[in-house]
Amino acid sequence: MTPDQVHQAQKELFKSRKTFDVSYRIAALKKLKSVLVRDEQEIYNVLKADLGKCKFEAFITEYQVVIGELDTFIKKTKKWSRPIKVSSALLNFPSKARRYPEPYGNTLIISPWNYPFQLALAPLIGAVAAGNTVVLKPSEFSKATSHLLKRVCEESFEPGHVAVVLGDGEIAQKLTSLKWDYIFFTGSPGVGQKIYEAAAKHLTPVTLELGGKNPSVVHESANVEVCAKRIVWAKFLNTGQTCIAPDYLLVHHSIKEKLIQLLKKAIVDFYGENPQESADYPRIIRDAHFDALQEMIDESTVIYGGMMDKSDLYIAPTLLDEPSRESTVMKDEIFGPILPIISYANKMDVEQWVDSYDKPLGAYVYANDSDFVDWFIDRFSFGGGAINDSIVQYINEGLPFGGVGTSGIGSYHGKKTFETFSHYKSVVHRGTWLDIPLKYPPYNYPVSLVKKFMKWF
Repeated sequence: MTPDQVHQAQKELFKSRKTFDVSYRIAALKKLKSVLVRDEQEIYNVLKADLGKCKFEAFITEYQVVIGELDTFIKKTKKWSRPIKVSSALLNFPSKARRYPEPYGNTLIISPWNYPFQLALAPLIGAVAAGNTVVLKPSEFSKATSHLLKRVCEESFEPGHVAVVLGDGEIAQKLTSLKWDYIFFTGSPGVGQKIYEAAAKHLTPVTLELGGKNPSVVHESANVEVCAKRIVWAKFLNTGQTCIAPDYLLVHHSIKEKLIQLLKKAIVDFYGENPQESADYPRIIRDAHFDALQEMIDESTVIYGGMMDKSDLYIAPTLLDEPSRESTVMKDEIFGPILPIISYANKMDVEQWVDSYDKPLGAYVYANDSDFVDWFIDRFSFGGGAINDSIVQYINEGLPFGGVGTSGIGSYHGKKTFETFSHYKSVVHRGTWLDIPLKYPPYNYPVSLVKKFMKWF
């Protein structure tokens, strides 16, 4: 089917109002879960094929995230779909007020290649639970996973309810040119801007999950032994191809050398002397991304790693010492296993670095000085973050995930995903047993009397 045909099929099914039935939504989610449980090993296989992920990493960062979301929505969709009581305005007495969640309608989800399974299905689950139809356009760069997603969705959902459209950027452009009721996009800020422009032509609401230069600040009060391990884990998970990974370190000059030695030790402890031989170290997604990362590595700043093997799409965990602000690696989001380390002396230095970039998707502080932590949280705007760790904010479904400014628009996770894909109608139910005439013409009452009346309420 062409994008237009898929779009039309979605419109027809939504018009039938099948998806307004909460039991229909829950049954579809249960079917999806059964298929995913059955195909668990195949999911690990495609993630290994696309990104070289080991089974453990694929489980904790992809499979279990999706299963956890499914469990939550299967359990709570009925409750979340009920009208919400709100306080009535006394000026409307007698009355009651409600907010009624309803689906937007036909939704388009465009997902990326770096976590191709969970970043496709997590928003999809929320969209289905909220009563929408979904067209999913997964990345063409994670081909094995994209084909699996198509098969899984065809088996799990009725035609017209959820469809997966495979293809390149041209297909994505055709899809975004159509009139949708909601668009959810995860990817780069540059592509996100194009999505936003296309949506604006139809006044389509959007959620944009983008990225940025995520700072990690290591204060002199930090427990450097612990923070070194946590930084290495967060940075080199999925070989740095994580939108909320630490992009660069700002380290207090008094502890810089000690931290560098501990970072090196943690890399060896995690991946061995030769990470290319480690079963736990993934690969770069494709040649073009490999080439872009290779250009970021200036040999004069390499203090650890730097080894590359394009035939294996392998780039070693790499530490860079004091690259300049004008260097290639410090211009844009790295999205790879390269970690610049920059020393700072005071808060002014931190401000100059962080303020030189747009608002990041993530920001991290390693410190046991609560005043410094409070200062950082209050001083800088960012999507979300963590204290004495990195990226772990993502796994808490009670913390909505999203960016600010160029790092994104809107948020999701858990109940917030349901809310993102729902329009809440605000309705007042008026009683008729009392009808105060003050609001009706002719307006013969003095304003002073109206003011006194309103003060009583």
